[in-house]
Amino acid sequence: MQGSRFAFGPFVLDPVAGTLLRNDDPVAIGHRGVKLLSALVERPGEILGKGELMDAAWPGLAVEEGNLTVQIAQLRKLLGPAADGGEWISTVPRVGYRFTGAIDQLGGVKRKPLPLPDKPSIAVLPFVNISNDPEQESFADGLTEDLITDLSRMPGLFVIARSSAFAYKGRAKDVRAIAEELGVRYLLQGSARRAAGQVRINAQLVDAASGDHLWAERFDRSLDHIFAVQDEVTAKIVEALLGRLRTPPPRNRPKNLDAYDLCVRARRLMDDTPQTAREAHLMLARAISLDPDYAEAYRWLAMNHWMGEVHSGGPTQPNRDLALGLARKAVAIDPNDAGCRWVLAYLLAYERSFTEADAEFARAIELDPNDADTFAALSDIAVLAGRIGEGLEHIAKAFRLNPFPASWYYLTLGQAQYAAGQYEAAIETLRRDETYRTSSRRFLAASLAQLGRLDEAHAEVELFLVANPHFSTRHWAAAEPFRDARTLAHFIDGYRKAGLPE
Repeated sequence: MQGSRFAFGPFVLDPVAGTLLRNDDPVAIGHRGVKLLSALVERPGEILGKGELMDAAWPGLAVEEGNLTVQIAQLRKLLGPAADGGEWISTVPRVGYRFTGAIDQLGGVKRKPLPLPDKPSIAVLPFVNISNDPEQESFADGLTEDLITDLSRMPGLFVIARSSAFAYKGRAKDVRAIAEELGVRYLLQGSARRAAGQVRINAQLVDAASGDHLWAERFDRSLDHIFAVQDEVTAKIVEALLGRLRTPPPRNRPKNLDAYDLCVRARRLMDDTPQTAREAHLMLARAISLDPDYAEAYRWLAMNHWMGEVHSGGPTQPNRDLALGLARKAVAIDPNDAGCRWVLAYLLAYERSFTEADAEFARAIELDPNDADTFAALSDIAVLAGRIGEGLEHIAKAFRLNPFPASWYYLTLGQAQYAAGQYEAAIETLRRDETYRTSSRRFLAASLAQLGRLDEAHAEVELFLVANPHFSTRHWAAAEPFRDARTLAHFIDGYRKAGLPE
């Protein structure tokens, strides 16, 4: 049923696009709601257990059952009563839920294929955990992510980012369709099993245009040699795509596999809620205690300190200092890691060490020309420097490398569109469900105000201030690393027109 749309009563659900229509009008349904409703309507009449539904809505995360109860209640409220007066979703006590309505399966709305880059292009699909232990899921995910990072550092390749690759986790879909949606020629698929100190990895490289397997191999190794196996797999993929065997540049590898597992789990929580940010903090701190020379753990802990404070209304100076110190340590441990470099660059910009920040961004791109996060972060800083056209180019490149990104990409795009005076485009971007309930609402309010839609702008300001009660335009302007007075004045003008506090 992948790629299908589902009609029931006055509704049409498109799981791929993440939309729900009622009589052709959009319904404001959240990301989790789409995932839950999709799982239910794809198997109408069947009882879906609570664990299965929680896996569908919160893949890879441990959440309380109460979260599911809340989401189901919200879905019922959105859908209202069925034609017979009953509920679309029925509760099966102590077991789960069942979709009781009649479903018509419609043809999918096909996404426009992305054009292929002018170099060999590849996406690494999430490796399947084939062990009997669900705890090994993070190991398979970590292997996938590391292979993406290793390939991404090769300047002769175009490599899709981690979050977009993981959009296909657990989904059975034709390789040609995936390649079209991501705009790549090649896909790497595989499986992993870890048990009793041994690891088995199966990998195959597929030409999605022809369906041919270009390369396939099985690796049976001691777990002590897992990172050597990753290097070997990467080198063979590069050889298959570029025609000669290449050894990936050296990376700082963890010495403790428990620290590695903790870091893999923590980085999946970075863009979620304040609660998960605290969970990530504990995991990363533990990883560093287990492996004090693990650069990536320091990098993510730096961003965790930064983002944890952003969730609370903005980084305080002690936390900014701590985050910057952690980022510097990450780069000192592994100067060849592009992720460590861009995090340091971003934090340096907020300390107004602009010359050093620009140099670190340049070095990050040199080390990894495919790191989408680098370009997204650089877009933010470029816009605030008044280089708005450059900022739009950077965020466009980030989206091409990462077609299914985290919410902060949309905030960054909306900010750039506002700065360019593209208010209608900014409104469309910032009303997307991925970013709408975040602090990006301030840019949405400003965009609406600039178009004279003041009632809508004031409503967005009210909603923004519920989550950000201590916000002031003056404090925001002082904290953001502006380098261009005209750009700063443009943002302040929009904020004032929208009615944000001075």
